[in-house]
Amino acid sequence: MYAIVSTGGKQYKVEKGDVIAVEKLDVADGEEISLDVLCIADDGKVVVDADALAAAKVTAQVVEQFKGEKALVFKFKKRKGYKKLRGHRQQLTRVKITDIAL
Repeated sequence: MYAIVSTGGKQYKVEKGDVIAVEKLDVADGEEISLDVLCIADDGKVVVDADALAAAKVTAQVVEQFKGEKALVFKFKKRKGYKKLRGHRQQLTRVKITDIAL
């Protein structure tokens, strides 16, 4: 059984026991959260009906808050002597999927 969940403007395919990194959530470590369910698939049966998904629930436990890998942003204009190098590290939250219920 797997589910498609949405958080932070992105969608993730998750199964029970998966650990994923999502956009930063304002939740303390060890707390339980509920994720928005877009789709659930169980043994070849796919549920996308909004009424059935209203009762569906994907719960996850927050493992840690951390910073992602550094992404370098390099701006350059040829023949103008313009170069700018900046870095960015996104704030992320690692969550472990504890249960998928339909």
